[in-house]
Amino acid sequence: MIGAVDVGFAFRAPQWFALAAVVLAVVLVRRRRRAHVATSGGFVFADGALPRSLRQRLAGLPLLLELSALLLLVTALARPVVLEAEPPRRLGLDVLLCFDRSSSMAEQDLAPGRSRLQVGKQLAAEFLLARPDDRLGLVAFARFADLVCPPTVDHEAAAGLLRDVALVDSEGPEDATAIGAAVGMAAELLQRAQSTGKLIVLLTDGEENVAVAGAPEQIAPVHAGQWCRELGIRVHVIVLGKAAALDTTAVQQLAALTTGRFFTAADERALRAVYAEIDRLEGTRFAEPGVHVVEWFALPLLLALLLLTAAHGLRRSPLGALP
Repeated sequence: MIGAVDVGFAFRAPQWFALAAVVLAVVLVRRRRRAHVATSGGFVFADGALPRSLRQRLAGLPLLLELSALLLLVTALARPVVLEAEPPRRLGLDVLLCFDRSSSMAEQDLAPGRSRLQVGKQLAAEFLLARPDDRLGLVAFARFADLVCPPTVDHEAAAGLLRDVALVDSEGPEDATAIGAAVGMAAELLQRAQSTGKLIVLLTDGEENVAVAGAPEQIAPVHAGQWCRELGIRVHVIVLGKAAALDTTAVQQLAALTTGRFFTAADERALRAVYAEIDRLEGTRFAEPGVHVVEWFALPLLLALLLLTAAHGLRRSPLGALP
């Protein structure tokens, strides 16, 4: 039993078996008529029995073959099938990683001799490659959000594009943190997706400093979170470095609005644990178990044709006529 569907042998149109009664009635009538013809006018010996030749013994065989063929045709019409269990289909998510590339990601406090950007990219790539059923995409951001990779099933390509993400110039015109714009761009991309689940993983080490008072064209993290909630998109937020030095109120609200989680990671080990927890939270979903239908009507149909051919041949042969 799989779900509410039985597996095994079955008939999809069993109502056709009602024809079997008609077939049997027709055959019985024909047999009585043949018996009457075979016995009328015959010679009766002293013991009351008629001599039976080989032809007489085989006289009923064509009728028997025709009866069997008709019953097989009825069986074919009833559509015999074998229902086989299919394993549940894996349902992947559409996952977009929003990756901070502002100059502060150059800090080397997560692992000796390696920047936040280097550690973050390595562990993010491992996270993406460990989710083979998902469609993966990437948005990198500083002052502006840039689409690096739209959601794709080519995970190697997505990981390669992630490795190419570079820091913006320190104190340059792009050196800022537009969290709301990045999440908004990711939400716009996921809005078009038809998947059963949509997820954004935001990785940053800073605070929103683009969508501030006096910047009406910018989207704040909270507003981006409200939009994600309307679209059914969950957002998990990871803040790198010493989160105590930052005001994380806005990104915590962003995660809470979308039923996502807020994480902090002060070193490489903590960041690896965060990605493992997200992977656990967003475990693989499965479709309802299915049933594969294998049609078997061709077998009784073929046997019926063979039996009809044999019956027709016998009727035309020397054995088909009584002496």
